[in-house]
Amino acid sequence: MHSSKKIIPVVAGALMRADGAFMLGSRPAGKPYAGYWEFPGGKVEPGESLFDALVREFSEEMGITVTHATPWLTRVHHYEHASVELTFFRIWAWNGEPQSCEGQAFAWQMPGQETVSPMLPANGPILKSLSLPDYCVRACPKLSDAAALLGALPGRALLLVDAPALQRDELAALLQALAPGVHAAGGLLLAKADPAWLGGLPVDGVHLSQQALSALRARPDFPWVGAEVGSAAGLAHAAALALDYACVALCATDVALAGRELDDYLAESIPLPVFADAGRAMPELDVARSHGAHGVVLTQGEAR
Repeated sequence: MHSSKKIIPVVAGALMRADGAFMLGSRPAGKPYAGYWEFPGGKVEPGESLFDALVREFSEEMGITVTHATPWLTRVHHYEHASVELTFFRIWAWNGEPQSCEGQAFAWQMPGQETVSPMLPANGPILKSLSLPDYCVRACPKLSDAAALLGALPGRALLLVDAPALQRDELAALLQALAPGVHAAGGLLLAKADPAWLGGLPVDGVHLSQQALSALRARPDFPWVGAEVGSAAGLAHAAALALDYACVALCATDVALAGRELDDYLAESIPLPVFADAGRAMPELDVARSHGAHGVVLTQGEAR
């Protein structure tokens, strides 16, 4: 049982390069899991804020000064030697060039194309989360709209087809028309539909409504599964089912209120990647990230 173990607070960070690459480091000799690859970081000292711990660890480990980082995910992992609460940041800006200060190796990696091994056991879901696009584009198109929709996507995106009026054969034709373009851009194609409808279709996964999520007791068998959530309890349920992301519905009518509402959702922890969904009150991507979101939801026709 793990319940008797003290949970150690730990921060970890992914240096993010403009081309989407991120940095992993190897664990030095003499530490548990020596030689395994991980996101650099370390224990939070008593009285230290998470961000201050991140800055200190990256200074000690690789001689750089973190200048801009945003909170991203929080996960608890139980190792044989310890139980840790890992708070992950994505680091967007720093001063200096990474160097090996503790005898470790570093490697830039592209999401979904990792070339180093072995990986630290806690990092599987984190690596998958890094391959999520920044934008979730929600669309309710007809088949005749497919080409225009593909042309309007903000590059690599998670395209969420939310077309409840379509019959199954119409949905199938639409998804078959969209899939080549989405996948050629490195994106993901998901549909908000009955999972039974999607078998054999060229989709990467299924997106669940709040109602479908609340009734769910096991994760559907798709590579990618996301859901809409409207409460902290819904977010916790999505995390308990090991879903890959959640679109958090915000009620705010302006950007400032949307940011505060997102803070309330994510005050305790961020158990899985969150796309902030606030319609026209949506903060810019960088602002949403600063509140803990992975990315933002755009509705068809919005540009960012």
